[in-house]
Amino acid sequence: MQLRNLNIPTGAVFAPMAGLSDAACRHLMMRHGAAWSVSEMASAKAITFGDHKSVQLLRDEAPGGLYAIQLFGNEPEILAHAIQIVREKGVKFDILDINMGCPAPKITGSGAGSKLMLDPDLCGAMVKAARQALGPDTPLTVKMRIGWDEENLTGPRVAAACEENGADLLVVHGRTREQMYIPPVNVEAIAEMKRAVSIPVLANGDITTAEGAMEMMARTGCDGVMIGRGALGDPWLFERVRAAMLGQPQPAEPTLNQRMTALRNQIYEMCEEKGEWAAMPQARSQAMHYMKGLRGAAALRRACATLSHFEDVDKLIDAVYRCQE
Repeated sequence: MQLRNLNIPTGAVFAPMAGLSDAACRHLMMRHGAAWSVSEMASAKAITFGDHKSVQLLRDEAPGGLYAIQLFGNEPEILAHAIQIVREKGVKFDILDINMGCPAPKITGSGAGSKLMLDPDLCGAMVKAARQALGPDTPLTVKMRIGWDEENLTGPRVAAACEENGADLLVVHGRTREQMYIPPVNVEAIAEMKRAVSIPVLANGDITTAEGAMEMMARTGCDGVMIGRGALGDPWLFERVRAAMLGQPQPAEPTLNQRMTALRNQIYEMCEEKGEWAAMPQARSQAMHYMKGLRGAAALRRACATLSHFEDVDKLIDAVYRCQE
């Protein structure tokens, strides 16, 4: 796949997830074959107000491959100004992504995220402003939902407006805002949005296996997939999806030692990046995903919830090995 000046490698894309897809998590997924990774979302308005934390959230000096930053907002001129500021601050990125899919009330309440799905014209204006601010070389993508609710399945109109105003690729999460994250994913709605445009479209939602990724592409006609929660605790999913896309044999499943080493390395990098006091509360939810399928998983997840210092990670790993004996 080619996006403007970028040659995109084969593989699934790692999705942005607030509070989860930090730099350590993104780096892990890239090492295991993600095509590109996306930052946690940052507020365009906060950036224009001089918020240092929002800019820092986007910084990644060693992303390990192609890297996108994601901004949210509902004012085209503010979005354009934020892009200018981010560049002036020296934030390095390969792709810019606009969030039109977040269902969180604090985001939609400001008119941003998936609330934009109610106004296709505004969606087009947001993309146009971003395109002008970026210039001709940087790829521009949009992550969206299929609509606000079942009465407002505006996805095809929004998709067409985004393409018309300069978007290079769309990512479609196959649910309405009303659904939040409740199954099922509406595969036909994704397919309809794919048919509405000529630019590449990635399907997103409930992809947890290589077989599921290939089935999603076959049923929707999409050009690829984006994976989020399905890869937490299982970065090897990206290796399996890449192999399936290339028609290669599936790689061996990771050993318990490989899983625990990945867990420890991820949390270590989190602590190095943010400091132990900030990293460890976030590490609890990351660790829980690694307990999936293990004997004693329920008790091990409870132990994950008590992680307070990095040394607790080694105690947790010892408990994991004891439970598997």
